Amino acid sequence: MTEPVVQTEFEFTLPKGYVDDEGSLHRDGVMRLATAIDEIKPLQDPRVKSDPAYLTVLLLSRVVTDLGSLNAVTPHVIENLFVADVDHLQDLYRRVNQDERRTTDATCPECGERFEAPLDSSRRSDTS
Repeated sequence: MTEPVVQTEFEFTLPKGYVDDEGSLHRDGVMRLATAIDEIKPLQDPRVKSDPAYLTVLLLSRVVTDLGSLNAVTPHVIENLFVADVDHLQDLYRRVNQDERRTTDATCPECGERFEAPLDSSRRSDTS
């Protein structure tokens, strides 16, 4: 029996894109799954200790492995992203690193096409 393959890298396209010092736009990239050390190591950084919001910058710079033609995705790159792009990356990070499945297989009742539908975790069927 073969083991299931775990997807560890996820391609993305930023809504705005990173503009480097030469004026080139970088929008397409790859994010890998985070490891425990990715979340632990930044907590030891003095920038995070003085400003906890900086954790996002360091964490994203560790897990975003490619962005356009850049040689490396550094904290400087993440610091200079537009807010919409940081929000996009944070949302992707949450989606790919959470434990539970957030989609379900569904079939369109009209055309019969199969697709993945998002689960709405804000709705609960509590009867208490």
